[in-house]
Order: sequence, then C-alpha cells, then structure tokens
Amino acid sequence: MSVRRVSIMGSTGSIGQSALDVMRHANSNTSEDFQIVALAAGSDAQALAAQAVEFKAEIAVIADESKLPELRACLADTGVEAAAGEAAIQEAAARPVDRVLAAIVGAAGLKSTIAAVRAGNHVAIANKESVVCGGKLILDEARRKGVNVLPVDSEHSAIFQCLGDGRSLEKLTITASGGPFRTASLEDMRGATPEQAAAHPNWSMGIKNSIDSATLMNKALEFIEAGFLFDAEGDRIDVIIHPQSIIHGMAHFTDGSVIAQLGTPDMKTPISYALGWPDRISTTVDRLNLAELGHLDFESVDESRFPAIRLARQAYAHGVQATTILNCANELAVSAFIAGQCGFLDISWIVEETLNRYFSGNMHGIACDTLEEIAFLDRFSRETARDVLEKTERRTGG
Repeated sequence: MSVRRVSIMGSTGSIGQSALDVMRHANSNTSEDFQIVALAAGSDAQALAAQAVEFKAEIAVIADESKLPELRACLADTGVEAAAGEAAIQEAAARPVDRVLAAIVGAAGLKSTIAAVRAGNHVAIANKESVVCGGKLILDEARRKGVNVLPVDSEHSAIFQCLGDGRSLEKLTITASGGPFRTASLEDMRGATPEQAAAHPNWSMGIKNSIDSATLMNKALEFIEAGFLFDAEGDRIDVIIHPQSIIHGMAHFTDGSVIAQLGTPDMKTPISYALGWPDRISTTVDRLNLAELGHLDFESVDESRFPAIRLARQAYAHGVQATTILNCANELAVSAFIAGQCGFLDISWIVEETLNRYFSGNMHGIACDTLEEIAFLDRFSRETARDVLEKTERRTGG
C-alpha cells in the first residue's frame, strides 16, 4: 500500500486513539503507510498537541476556542499549525486527503463530515449520530462528489465485509452485547448510576456511547445507520443479543445462506478495515480462538426493558426528520442522566415523549436536505426534550 494521507476528526476520543494505534503499528512494521494531515479534538489541548507532534501533523484544531493559547504553547517551535473553533475544524476536514476519519461524538460531528465529503475526501465514518441525523444529506453529497462513505462501527463494517455484490440479499442482522444490564431487572435498572451504566462488559468506549449501550440506544442508532448506509427497509434489519460480541453482523441471502463476520471485540479491526480499504492492514488485535471460546450465545431483545429498538423502528419508518429528533433527544437525556437530573429508565422515556410531541406537531414538512434544516430540528428536539425533563417529576418506572 502506498502512503495514505489521513485526517482524524475526534482524535483524542477512544476511536481516534485506536486509529492512531493502528497507524502507529502499520508505520512501524512497514515503510510509512500513513501520514497524518489534520487532527481535531474537543478540549484536551495537551493530548491533541502530543498526537500532532508524534505524527507530524500539518494542523491541530481544538473545538474549545478558549484552549487555543494552550494548544499554541504546546506546539511552539514544532512546525504544527494550531487553530480553534467549528469553522477551523471544517476547514481541516476539507484539506485534501485519502481518508477522513469522522469520529466526533454526537450530532456535533455532522458539519465536519459534510465538509470532508464536499471537498471530495473519502470518509471513514465512526460517528453514527451524524448518519442518523444527516444520512440522506451525507450520502446524497457523497454520490454527487463520487466519494466513498466507509463504515467504522463494528456492526456496519461486518455487514460491509459480508455483502459481496449485494445481490439476492434478504435481510441484515446487527448484534448487541446487551450491555451491563442485559440480565438486570427493571428494579435494578431504575436505580442505576452513570458509573454502573458506563461499565460495558466487552467494549472500551467513551461515557456517552457506553450509556447508549446500556439502554440499547447505541444499537437503535446503529439500526438506523444500517438502514441509511445499506439502503435497507426497517423490516429487513434485525437486532439480536449476542453477549460475547464475537459475531458483529450478518447478511442473509434468498437461498438461505447467512454470511457473518467474526472477530474479537476490538475497534482496531473495523478501523483498520476502513482506513486500509480495499486493502487489509496488519493490527495488534488478539486473534480469535473459537475452540477456546467454546460457544456463542444469542437471544432476542426484551423491548419491555429496552424500548430503544422499538423507538428506532418507529422513527426510521417516519424518515430522517424523526431519526434526527430521536438522536438529539437522546443526547440531551443522556447528558441529563450523567448530571443526575433524571434516572436511567427516564432516558428512553424522554426520547419517546419527544418523538410523540413531534409526531403530533406540525414540523413534518422539514426535509432535512440542508444543514440548516437539520440544525433547526436539532434545536427543536433538544428544547422539547428539555421541556419534558423540566416539567416531569423524576420517574420511578419504565
């Protein structure tokens, strides 16, 4: 593989750090395969600067503009350009590269992803919220510019690897570990703390994604993302609990064949596939030993304890406007849970109430064809979810 120029939006998060580990390993074992052009992060100026210096980035951008003096001080005399703010992140994402890794958490990552696509950069997308809110816009722009949008979530990477030419496809299946509360009762979940909800049994993720995994909202967002990325109707996408997180996704075909992708639960595998595609690159991931594992388990989702999948199906059936509402309401509800303003079971309830207000309102004419329309629905969703949160006493049930 020739030298590949890469930019990472969200470099200090778990996905960004794993991606740099992948590139560090690749560069140490071969001639230099990866060259970093731009790195962007939220507020950790020191970590961002250390990454930029190690990988000789052209530019490092911090979203928090108040941290720009600290970033500049850390990068003094290194030759790395420093910048700050949303506009600078978009400019960095638009710099010509072979691949932009979109790993900014939440809907906040949408603008830089669109900027990368519009600049003609191929995108490895690890930001499911951007697809849930702006999937139609991202994919329309990608088709117009002739660029690839490559999945990084392990489930979508698995399906991408299993699809082949996509002919005779019957349905898709994505798997969920079930999170830390897979076997917990509603009573146990009612009193759960953010620390308990973030204690994922298999994956190491940031706190927002970890809590989404505990509610299964992470899988709900991935259900919607799969629909957009693979142009699949909701009734052709299944979600199944698989506690070991060894099978990540499956493609079912009309002749009865089921093709699955297996691997140890390590994000370096799908990250490396998206960065190296159409080639594969070596990683330090532990190799799978099925004989040692012994067995694989599967079970259906209990929607009485985990209503997020039902909400995702409902939103996806209504279109990208409703999926935007679902995502942004969830972001606010998760933040409220972390801040102690609501209980764990309230998260999905707040999302459902916000969706119901949208369905009964007069906002359905917004097409989500522009960033401005998506931003308008984002604000509406967060304001509505905040109203649900503020006007309702802390709930004691699901």
